[in-house]
Amino acid sequence: MIIAVIGVCAALAVLGFLVPRLSRHPERGTQRTLGAGSRLGGKAPGILGRLLSKPFRSSSRAVGRSGSAGRRARRRLPF
Repeated sequence: MIIAVIGVCAALAVLGFLVPRLSRHPERGTQRTLGAGSRLGGKAPGILGRLLSKPFRSSSRAVGRSGSAGRRARRRLPF
């Protein structure tokens, strides 16, 4: 799962750099999927629920950061 998240983050960063407007939809879809996993893991009782949902929350945050980093790098270009 870690390798898949890293691959998605890299793909979103490249997509955000090449076509900034079109990178938003895949980013939101990925975050929606990870959010569903987080909600499902959070249904477990007590501390187990927090432990099961944390990887999905941090992965969703990483996806958002990589997409925005690609768009931010594109904005800084001189052309």
